[in-house]
Amino acid sequence: MYNNENALMETSTFILPTVAAGDFSNEDLAEDMAGLQLSFQRVKIPAGGALQFEVPSDDPENPDYAKTLEGVILYNHAGNAYWPDGGYDEDESGTPLCSSVDGINGIGNPGGSCEVCPLNAWGSGDSGRGKACKNMRHLYLLRSGDYMPIQVILPPTSIRPFNDFVSTIFAARRRGTCGSIIQIALKRVDNGNTYSVATFKKLADFTGEQLAQIKLYTSGFKSQVKMLLQHRTDAAESRPESMMEMDATVYGDVYGGSDEGFSISSADDVIDGDRDALPA
Repeated sequence: MYNNENALMETSTFILPTVAAGDFSNEDLAEDMAGLQLSFQRVKIPAGGALQFEVPSDDPENPDYAKTLEGVILYNHAGNAYWPDGGYDEDESGTPLCSSVDGINGIGNPGGSCEVCPLNAWGSGDSGRGKACKNMRHLYLLRSGDYMPIQVILPPTSIRPFNDFVSTIFAARRRGTCGSIIQIALKRVDNGNTYSVATFKKLADFTGEQLAQIKLYTSGFKSQVKMLLQHRTDAAESRPESMMEMDATVYGDVYGGSDEGFSISSADDVIDGDRDALPA
């Protein structure tokens, strides 16, 4: 497992995957990928304010633990899921009634556009607070020396820190997320409930040949993942409503960042991080 404890990193220490000379087109890959379930090692934000990530290892019974994760974000996308009556709090492993692999189109009941879905609107949650539908962010983080990224699942309370990080470090510099090595760490928040929030830091920028190499690798990876997600969406849409389920490798126990949800207390109110808008 790659885990750099240093505050800064030189790009020369980061081992990039070898890019084959012959590129495969989407058409070349489509037949091979049809019907397959590409599986990534998944890492969640830990529960209870823990400050270490649990990272799957070769032995499922003995995972690795790391205070930080370093690597390159090859791709990231939104993901939504709806359990009736807030069921994800009691059974995060259950299949959601409606879900979206892109945060744009929901599959299931009610399905349709997430943007206009009443379950994805503030105030649709329990007692008129927060959202009934849970919003997440999926990050595909390539670590040094690896050929496949891990999938880091951000719960609602970690989405804003990620948005702010990307806006400041990448968007403001007109730079793609694959152009830099970043570090993900954890911060404990204790406001009535104790939970962990992801923090983000840029360690180094790729330049020259290294930048060209990682951009080429990222382009191929994005195409494959987008194709895979589209296959899953098409397959789900073609099933009868009574059999509508999203693939358990994407949806299942990956949604929760805390066993007891999230809350932020203040002098006036208590904000549920899973269902309420966080303060500015």
